[in-house]
Amino acid sequence: MGSQDVLSETTRLASSSALLQILFRVITFGLNAFTLRYVSKEMIGLVNVRLTLLYSTIVFLAREAFRRACLSGSTKRNWTKTINLLWLTVPLGLCWSLFLGWIWLQLLEVPDPNSVPYYKIGVVAFGLSAVVELLGEPFWVLAQAHLFIRLKVIAESLSIISKCILTVILVVLYPQWGLYIFSLAQLLYTSILVLCYVMYFMKFLGSPEATKKSFPVSRMTDLLPNLIEDQTVVDWKEARLTWSFFKQSFLKQMLTEGERYVMTFLNVLNFGDQGVYDIVNNLGSLVARFIFLPIEESFYIFFAKVLERGTDVKLQKQDDIAMAAAVLESLLKLVLLVGLSITVFGYAYSQLALDIYGGSMLSSGSGPSLLRCYSLYVLLLAVNGVTECFTFASMCKEEVDRFNFVMLALSFTFLCVSYFLTQWQGSVGFILANCFNMSIRIAHSIHYIYNYFKESSYRPLKGLLLSPSLIFVYIISGVVTVFSEIFLCCDKGWLARLIHIVVGALCFAATLITVFFTETKLINFVRTQFLSRYTKKET
Repeated sequence: MGSQDVLSETTRLASSSALLQILFRVITFGLNAFTLRYVSKEMIGLVNVRLTLLYSTIVFLAREAFRRACLSGSTKRNWTKTINLLWLTVPLGLCWSLFLGWIWLQLLEVPDPNSVPYYKIGVVAFGLSAVVELLGEPFWVLAQAHLFIRLKVIAESLSIISKCILTVILVVLYPQWGLYIFSLAQLLYTSILVLCYVMYFMKFLGSPEATKKSFPVSRMTDLLPNLIEDQTVVDWKEARLTWSFFKQSFLKQMLTEGERYVMTFLNVLNFGDQGVYDIVNNLGSLVARFIFLPIEESFYIFFAKVLERGTDVKLQKQDDIAMAAAVLESLLKLVLLVGLSITVFGYAYSQLALDIYGGSMLSSGSGPSLLRCYSLYVLLLAVNGVTECFTFASMCKEEVDRFNFVMLALSFTFLCVSYFLTQWQGSVGFILANCFNMSIRIAHSIHYIYNYFKESSYRPLKGLLLSPSLIFVYIISGVVTVFSEIFLCCDKGWLARLIHIVVGALCFAATLITVFFTETKLINFVRTQFLSRYTKKET
């Protein structure tokens, strides 16, 4: 598959993922808002912070390194060895589940059983759900490597919706079940997720479509561990790369979930405050999950396939380098504009959003300040996602190993900064620490990208520069919407709120018009890559 074909398929994957996730997440958004009225802050804090942290830590440490290593390079490889390597995620996940489960049960503070019953059952269920999800890892990697566009999004969306529906039903009918409700819902989520992949490949393998595509796997038994006569069981080059990424993934998990580790192990916030923080965190990260994450995951595959790890830019195919540079520049511009829009408009509409979503429980106290800070964090998340996406896809093994030391220093610094800022600013300190951490990571990635293209004529980092007229429009929009919030929101009735929303809509429209006329290169990229498949369907 040529680099242009890879780019086309990658953008289809990113746009399909984003659109379908928006559709399904809107449904789950409403279901979660409904559940919020029936569950205490303490229950939300325990489930969404402590137990979800257990689950995410297990799956991340068990599979992230394997995913990055096995998705690098061409799809033309010995897939039997790759699948054998991927099955190691299951025993690794089981070991992590037993070890971390013991820590969660024996070393951490046990919540009051009167307010949050069945804690031990919750720990066991969330640990088991992580192992169940790892059973589908060979199917997931095979699907991602061959750019199966809809499978991943549909499988995850069906799983999430099933989980939310079951949670709503049980919360309304059997609220006294406590953590049994969320434990059953979590097990249902991972079971449906794995079943979707298994059922798809049972139907796909051996079909005329698979034969036409010369799919490297022909039977379901080929997706199980297999021994190869007179050959090694795994590809040792992939195994060594996996080990490098594993050391990095441990550190990256500390950076990604650092505030939850601080909450869980240092008890800087009670379960109720953790619940409010998590709700605001989820609300603030909606765009990151809808748009930035699909782009990062999809274009990591593009860069990993087009670029050659550890090879100088001058020694690679110049057409591929030119395309990678152009795509990186456009992606940086795209996520910068989306993130900056969220930062500018999120400041003046945070309190209103929280009041609509969760009532006075969220819109009073620290909730609005948390969401305002998070709107700035989203901008940094956006830029970091794309810069690290390119960096990790192009680094050789030695560069990955060196970066591990950077991540180690960042992990330690982040945890210290989180603790002290939380003592000073409460839960807002977590977001400020994340902003600090993300800024350092962005600086490192930008330095790498600059050196990567230094000997070439390409300058993709220009994507981080905005025109003066667009900057001026953003400043005016921010000032106008802040004054609108002061005079119209949020205790002056619904009419004033509607006027406040209209003011924001007009400012946002002015911003979009300015983008359309000043960022023509980006508009052309979005049209040709993200929108072309839909315009073709219409014609």
